[in-house]
Amino acid sequence: MNIHIFDHYGQMSAHAAKIIMDELERKKNFSLCAATGNSPTGTYQLLADAFLEDSKLFEGLHVLKLDEWGGLPADHPSSCERYLLEQLLNPLKITNDRYTGFLPNPKDPEAECARIQQLIEKKGQIDLCILGLGKNGHIGFNEPADALQPFCHVAELSEESKAHGMVSELPQRPEYGMTLGMHNILSTKRIILLICGNGKEEATTMLLKKTITTHFPVTFLWLHPHVDCLWVREP
Repeated sequence: MNIHIFDHYGQMSAHAAKIIMDELERKKNFSLCAATGNSPTGTYQLLADAFLEDSKLFEGLHVLKLDEWGGLPADHPSSCERYLLEQLLNPLKITNDRYTGFLPNPKDPEAECARIQQLIEKKGQIDLCILGLGKNGHIGFNEPADALQPFCHVAELSEESKAHGMVSELPQRPEYGMTLGMHNILSTKRIILLICGNGKEEATTMLLKKTITTHFPVTFLWLHPHVDCLWVREP
C-alpha cells in the first residue's frame, strides 16, 4: 500500500484525479468503480473540469456504482444514484450502456445483487476502484462482522452507516444497503482509498497497524498489490 499524506482536501482530490486521468490515457476502455459521499466529490469535480478540456479522454469510460442505500427512490436526493448522476455521470456524459449500478429501490434486493454480480463477471476485471473509509472501518457496505461476504450482497447497515450524512436526517433511514463484496473489490486492478473527515481516527489507526481483521474490513486492502491510500491527516 502506497500511503500519501496531504495537508488539505484539495491536494488529495487533485492527486486522485491525476491517477484516474493517467490511467485513462493508458487505456481507452477503462472501468471505474465509483464510491459516493464527501470523500470523492472533489475528485469527481476535477474530472468534470477535465472533461470540458478534453472530452475524448472519457469516451471509453465505464462506471460501476460501488453501493447503494436500500429502499430509496432513484431520484431521491440522498440516493447514491442521484449523487452519481449529479457528480459523475451527467458531467462526463456517461451513457446508459457505459453505466452499471444497483437499482435503489428494487422489489427483490437479493435478485438485484445477483444481477449486478452477473454483469460484473460478464464485463471482466474492474480497472480501478475508488473507496472511502467508514468510521467503523467499512468499505462500501462491507460492515464489520465475524465473516465478510465475497460478492455483491444485501448488507444490514450498522448504526455508523445509518448516521452517514447522506441519510442521517431522513425521517426513516435505510435499514439495508447493496454493495460489491470483498472479493469484487480485491479483484480490481487498482484501488484508491480516500481518507478524510472527522471521526475516522480509530479506523485509520487500525489500518496502519497492518493487522487484517474482518472487524475492520478496510484492513483487507493490505492483501491487494496496488492500493494508493490518500490521507488528509487532521491537525
